[in-house]
Amino acid sequence: MGLLSLAIWTPIVFGVALLAFGSDKHAGAARWIALVGALLGLLVTLPVISGFDTSTAAMQFVEKASWITRFNMHYHLGVDGISMWFVPLTAFITVVVVLASWESITERVYQYMAAFLILSGLMVGVFSALDGMLFYVFFEATLIPMYLIIGMWGGPRKIYAAFKFFLYTLLGSLLTLIAFIYLYNQAGGSFDIQAWHQLPLPGTAQTLLFFALFAAFAVKVPMWPVHTWLPDVHVEAPTGGSVVLAAIMLKLGAYGFVRFSLPIAPDAAHEWAWLMITFSLIAVIYVGLVAIVQKDMKKLVAYSSVAHMGFVTLGFFIFNDLGVSGGLAQMIAHGFVSGAMFLCIGVLYDRLHTREIADYGGVVNSMPKFSAFALLFFMANCGLPATAGFIGEWMVIIASVRYDFWVGMGAAWALILGASYSLWMYKRVYLGAITNEKVRGMRDINAREFLVLGVLAIAVLFMGIYPKPFTDVMDVSVAQLLQHVAQSKLP
Repeated sequence: MGLLSLAIWTPIVFGVALLAFGSDKHAGAARWIALVGALLGLLVTLPVISGFDTSTAAMQFVEKASWITRFNMHYHLGVDGISMWFVPLTAFITVVVVLASWESITERVYQYMAAFLILSGLMVGVFSALDGMLFYVFFEATLIPMYLIIGMWGGPRKIYAAFKFFLYTLLGSLLTLIAFIYLYNQAGGSFDIQAWHQLPLPGTAQTLLFFALFAAFAVKVPMWPVHTWLPDVHVEAPTGGSVVLAAIMLKLGAYGFVRFSLPIAPDAAHEWAWLMITFSLIAVIYVGLVAIVQKDMKKLVAYSSVAHMGFVTLGFFIFNDLGVSGGLAQMIAHGFVSGAMFLCIGVLYDRLHTREIADYGGVVNSMPKFSAFALLFFMANCGLPATAGFIGEWMVIIASVRYDFWVGMGAAWALILGASYSLWMYKRVYLGAITNEKVRGMRDINAREFLVLGVLAIAVLFMGIYPKPFTDVMDVSVAQLLQHVAQSKLP
């Protein structure tokens, strides 16, 4: 079994084993088994990092086996510079979520941990799949464990949020399935994604394919105006669900744009780039303004995620190397930063059982260590230099200015708005005198919470101070993608 198969199936096997043999009577054992499964899933991704050749744009760690012979479907895996970092990032966030949920989840623990392990393997499958139908199966299968996580362990309106999440994402994906079947027929009965990249397609077909793919990927990002499901889902989801959703699942849609939309329909991508740039700038500016007025901490960070993911799609559709690389770097950075911010909200919620900003005030007086971590993550969310949040945003802003000065001006507003809602929320929750006596009794983070936040802090600072390992991996693959997209595929 290859490294990518191990990265996919190790957490899934542990998750299935928990479902088969776990019970509520042995919650402690379930937690430890889940941690072992998550750590092993992370360990098998380390050779992918160390063994990756940054000098080639070719797919690496390729595995291919016949799957459904009648329809020429293959179990075909591989990663390039665009997808490689998302494999270890997914495994890393899974370890973080298992540790973060150690004490907060007390009911059906084995099912909760199993759902996250299975979800982790499926998401690695999305980033690794080189067969269109295999990608679609993994892409859709991720809905099931996340639906259960929201619906079983969520807040008071969890059923509503779970249905909204499922229906939005499923309906968008149905058009993508039709697009895949069309490409299968055009390619002479092949689901090979790399073969699809080479298909000559007429302009009308490219436009229809572009918007069929847009239906699934834009909802998943989510782009404005199909972003309205995200705040509801974040508010109702348990902390672990919010972390995985923000850190990894949103990236599945953005990844779809660079793996499918741009290389398969390059002429349509250029023709409709103005629309994608407009939607992205609306997300960056308008949704940033919406974030400022939120009273619920989770809703504020959820709208912040929409605004930051607007940077990603903006970078992709201005068609230069700095923009695409910046978008990919922003995806990785957002995984660290948004995950950390939702964990901070979870720490507060575990102690006071409220997410309303007005219920807090002066947290720094009773939780100084925790407040220091939170300040770092809030600053990273603002795009502070030397943090991960700065790298991708700055690259995209520079690329936007090169593309069009006014587009760059619009993108730069995100830094101002990001600082506004992030620092204002930090001021109201953490600084000043204690305004609620319950805050005075809140205990500071324990060793486990310190470990989880400390690891994320190291990741945020490492990427901010030394982004070279992340950008070097992307450079050759991004250059090849842009060279491919620059060539017309009209017959």
